[in-house]
Amino acid sequence: MKAVTLGAHSRPGRGRCHVGAAAVILSLLSACSASAPPRLDASPSVPRLFSSVSLSRASLRGLCAVDARVAWTSGSGGAYGCTRDGGTRWTFNVVPGARMLDFRDVVAFDANRAWLMSAGPGGASRIYRTDDGGRRWRMQWKNPHTEGFLDGMDAWDDRRALAYGDPVGGHMYVLRTDDGGRTWRRPPTSGMPRAHEGEAGFAASGTGVQVSGSMTAWIATGGAHVARVFRTTDGGVNWSVAETPLGDASASSGIFSFAFKDADNGVAVGGDYVHPARAHANAAWTDDGGRTWHRPDIPPRGYRSGVAWLEGTEVLVCVGPTGTDVSTDAGRTWRPSSDDGYHGVRVTDGGGYASGSRGRLAALR
Repeated sequence: MKAVTLGAHSRPGRGRCHVGAAAVILSLLSACSASAPPRLDASPSVPRLFSSVSLSRASLRGLCAVDARVAWTSGSGGAYGCTRDGGTRWTFNVVPGARMLDFRDVVAFDANRAWLMSAGPGGASRIYRTDDGGRRWRMQWKNPHTEGFLDGMDAWDDRRALAYGDPVGGHMYVLRTDDGGRTWRRPPTSGMPRAHEGEAGFAASGTGVQVSGSMTAWIATGGAHVARVFRTTDGGVNWSVAETPLGDASASSGIFSFAFKDADNGVAVGGDYVHPARAHANAAWTDDGGRTWHRPDIPPRGYRSGVAWLEGTEVLVCVGPTGTDVSTDAGRTWRPSSDDGYHGVRVTDGGGYASGSRGRLAALR
């Protein structure tokens, strides 16, 4: 087991931090140009993005910020990591027998209990669980469908969870558990609208699915002539669906991530990952629970694969390979934050994190 410590008192600077090196400030979530030095926004609600440090060789896409101290991350090569002190020290390891898997999502409840979800064709899509901080992992589900491909998962609590993936038999594939993952079942497809030709999910950061309250959930799609959001209010049995203005009707475009502030207000981001610099049809917002979606007045600068809402505020952060953007008006307008690229971002009360390629992690303060 490899542990990595980040210095709590660091000097501003640039460049890659190696294992054991101190964290450095790379950018601030405030309006600044690439050539100008970062300046701190006067608003206390706008977070600061601290240094990106490479802590493993994995491409890290899964993130779960449990609270101000505990967070988990996961990625390629069967890797996962956990911090128990707010990101100062991370411990990384590999799930036994899973080195060939890519864990695109992690859902955790504390420093001991977590689910890992791998994405991939057929049997490469799996779900694992630990209840002892990663000392032991149990594989709870392995995809039996050759055409199946898991894209993300979320949980109402440590017993009730939902995972979703690409269509199997003409319908988006949804899995539910009510017993902590000991059994996973697909609800009858009679309650799920049929998928369009080419429609699928994207396993970019595990955030194409989100749950709310005790029975509500949303899942996002792309890859077809229109990107859609599916919504359930009965725990995943019956679904309604709404079209969105995201994507450009190509197989590589659509919704890659969304975040809901409450049962009504949500923001979706995405675009076209083949053309990441294209700032077209890459974001939308809703104020009626996802029934209707609207384009922002000013969109993010390109394809974005992760978005997170700061609790109790109108502030959002979105990330992608070409940079990071921030909105202070619930997704109606976006402004550049930095040119540092990440795959995913997760925020909780007291802090948050961004994750990226080559084991890169950054802390939001």
